[in-house]
This record gives sequence, structure tokens and C-alpha cells, in this order.
Amino acid sequence: MNTLTTLVLIGSFFVLVFTGVPIAFSLGIAAIAAGCMILPPEIILTIVSQRLVSGLDNFALLAIPFFVLAGVLMNHGGIAARLIRLALVIVGRTPGSLGHVNIVANMLFGAISGSASAAAAAVGGVMAPMQEKAGFPKEYSAAVNISSCVTGLLIPPSNVMIIYAVTAGNLSIAALFAAGYVPGILLGLSLIVTGLIISIRRGYGSGERATLAQVWRALVEAVPSLLLIIIIIGGIIGGVFTATEASAIAVLYALFLSVIVYRTIPLRRLPAVFLEATTTTAVVLLLVAMSIGMSWVMTRADIPQTITAGLLSISHDPIVLLLIINAILIVVGIFMDMTPAILIFTPIFLPVANSIGMDPLHFGIMMIFNLCIGLCTPPVGVALFVGCSVAGVRVQNVVMPLMPFFLAMLVSLALVTAVPDLSLAVPRSLGLYQ
Repeated sequence: MNTLTTLVLIGSFFVLVFTGVPIAFSLGIAAIAAGCMILPPEIILTIVSQRLVSGLDNFALLAIPFFVLAGVLMNHGGIAARLIRLALVIVGRTPGSLGHVNIVANMLFGAISGSASAAAAAVGGVMAPMQEKAGFPKEYSAAVNISSCVTGLLIPPSNVMIIYAVTAGNLSIAALFAAGYVPGILLGLSLIVTGLIISIRRGYGSGERATLAQVWRALVEAVPSLLLIIIIIGGIIGGVFTATEASAIAVLYALFLSVIVYRTIPLRRLPAVFLEATTTTAVVLLLVAMSIGMSWVMTRADIPQTITAGLLSISHDPIVLLLIINAILIVVGIFMDMTPAILIFTPIFLPVANSIGMDPLHFGIMMIFNLCIGLCTPPVGVALFVGCSVAGVRVQNVVMPLMPFFLAMLVSLALVTAVPDLSLAVPRSLGLYQ
């Protein structure tokens, strides 16, 4: 029965997805179809409905709408140009400097907004004309922007980390936030090194040396935006407030910055900003609710245990199992967006990771890092399509320029997978995790 239930669950889900049914509804329908193999339909409908409601009754999930709203406010608040000017004074003298500026600006902006697509659009929209004017090929500029916009999903605050923390069994969000810093910075540095090698080989020029006045002006302009990260992460780590409370403070600070300090969002535009944030939040929470229903069916049918036993029957070597999990997640990331992938595959692969002694915090960072790569790949890579759109290039023309950056991402992923301390050292040193 378990095997049949597994086949019905997985088969119906992928059939629905590939026939164009939205992922949230595919999750719900597949859960009900598989549940009917266990209990009568009227009971399954009642239980799944109850799970959808009770699953969202989680205080930690309240952080998602607030962080989404803070990110939308920052996206519309003219933050990107200020962070780009700061990045220019940091890496402006290196060969191919504008490419490195794009990477650093995406690291900073992505950490503030928590959205890869927003970073690709905001930073790429400013950088693409600058790079084209400086003689950089459009395809190369797009490749740099696409590969680096995902760094903000590893550098907190990040909504996908909150989703993983809840899905993994109420893991410490503060610890997960702290665990993302080193891997996120490692990813950004690996992309900078890759861009530097390409720039030296192709003879891409460097920018002008910034004067002290330019450095000071860039810092003054960017510091108010960067303070958001310091306030939020510092408050969480220092125990001043929880991640959920921090998300509300982020909204208040983003409103103050965008409406009063920078004055980039007039009051009449606020309803449209709130509507955008509400729409995004509704999509995310609907996915979360549906995945909770599916998780109940999987648990009732012992599907995670069955998959764990199946993988362990292949090998008990942790390296082999991690290679298999990473390979599966890379393929999953190619065809599925990040949020549903985390919701679906965390209950499946986390027991396998636990069985080989892998820390759930380390596994979460590895999983998020892995799925970040999928955002840059066709056919459903959101970052890929946004980056190509703002650069004015065709997707097929960016695939080859992306390859060196993909290689850098895979090398960084291998390091994060093989060296647990890259993820665990910071939260442990701060006393957030044992």
C-alpha cells in the first residue's frame, strides 16, 4: 500500500504540474488523491482541510508577510542605486570592475530585499546600461547579474530560510540566519574570482580610483539602507527580539526610510505597494498550507521512511548519499521554484540526512544553496528570465556565458556540503546553536 500511495502521490503531482496546473493546487490535489489510498475520501477531505488551517497557525510564519512587505518597500525605495555606488568604491579598481560591482551590489541588495528576482531587476536594471556603455558584452553582463542575484537568499534575512526552519520542525530561525552568512559570502567571492579571471583573459577594463569624497558620499548614502541588516540581525542574535518581531521592525524602518528619509515612495503609492506585498504573501502561504497537507499524507503513508530506506539500500556512505541528494535537488531546482521544492523535499531528505549524522542546520543551508542554482537555469529559473529581460538578451544566448559561473557555484556548493563548519561555526560561536 505504501508503494502504491507513493506512486499516486508523486505521479499525480508531476502530471498536474507538467499539464500547467499551479503548483499549490497540484500539491493539494495530489495529497487528496494519495490520501484516498489510506482513508475514505470524506475523511481525507476533512483531515487535509484541517491541516491546511492548523498548519498556518504558526507564530514563526507571521514573519513572512512582514519581511515580504519590507522587501517590496525597499525595492521601490531607490536602494539599488545607492548600493551600486557603494560597490563601485569597494571594487571599482579591479579588472572588469563593473561586473564585480554588480555582484557586490546584488549581495547587499539581495540581503536587504530577500528576493533574487527583485535584486536581478533592480541592480541589473541599473548596471546593464553602465556595462554596455563600458564595452561589456550584454550576455556577459546578464550572466554576472543572474548568477549573483541569488546570494541574497543565503545572506539573511531570507524568507526561504524561515520556510525551511518551520518545515524542518521549528528549527531556530536566528541560528539559520547566522548560518547563511559564510556560505553566502563564499558564493559571492567565488563569482568575483570567476569574473576576475574572465576579465583578465578578455581584457575588460577597470574603473577610476574613487576619491575620499566619493567614498564618504557613497557610505553616507548607503549606510541607512545597510542599517536595516544590522538592526534586524543584530537584534535577533542579541536576543532583543524574535525573528517575527524583527520582521515588523523591518517594515517600520523600511517605511521610514522610503517615505521620510529618501522620499522615493509618495504616500499615494503605498496602497499599490501593500497590494503587491499582499499578493506575494498570499501565493507563498498558499503553497505552505498545501504542502502541510501533503506532508501529513506522506507521514501517514511512511513515504519519507520508505525513501530513506531506499537510499540507504544504495549506500551507507555519507559522501555517496550527499552526492545523490545534491544531484536530485539540482534536477528539482531546474523544474521547480524554490519555495515548493523546500516544502516538498525537506520532509523527504531530512530524515536521510539525519540518518547519516548530518546536522539539520547544515542540511538546510546546503539545500537552499542547491536550489539557488536552479533559479538560474531554464526552463523555470525566475532569476534567469528576469536577468535576461533587464539586459535585453535572449535566454539561449546567455547559457554559455553562464557556464563558468555555474561551475563556481557548484564548487562553492561542494565546499559547503563537505565542510559543516562553514555553516555551523557562526551560529555556534554566537551561542545560537549547540
